[in-house]
Amino acid sequence: MNKMDLMKDEKFVFGSIQIVANKKETLLERELKEFDITFKQWFLTVVIENTFDTPPTLKETAKAMGSSHQNVKQIALKLEQKGFIFLEKDKKDSRVKRIRLTEERYKFSEMIQVKAATFTAALFMGIEEDEMSKARVVLHRMMSNLAKMEQREQED
Repeated sequence: MNKMDLMKDEKFVFGSIQIVANKKETLLERELKEFDITFKQWFLTVVIENTFDTPPTLKETAKAMGSSHQNVKQIALKLEQKGFIFLEKDKKDSRVKRIRLTEERYKFSEMIQVKAATFTAALFMGIEEDEMSKARVVLHRMMSNLAKMEQREQED
């Protein structure tokens, strides 16, 4: 038995989430390199496509990604140069920028669909549906707890 097997579940999960995130990002960076797009750039477009019904603001996107406004703005500017997004002024408030995915981004998504499905299948291999459901509940609760922690921090 190794040291990690003796670790409390809470401690193991806490560290493992970071390790999984780091390794997943590293492997995805390698997969995306041939397309001249970074994991964070790709992830921003995925968040927009899967989270919002209308083009979100930079602020809304940052919140959904769990990132800073400034970080999202820098990523968005690079994606705009690549033709994957278009930053447009909000119709009601010209100070606000909205992110619109372009046709080029949708073409890219179709092009890498098989690679993405293969990666996802390999990542979740051997994990049963009931295990995935339980993991979803735990992760959702953790995200909710983090949101509460942020809220308290802002109130102080």
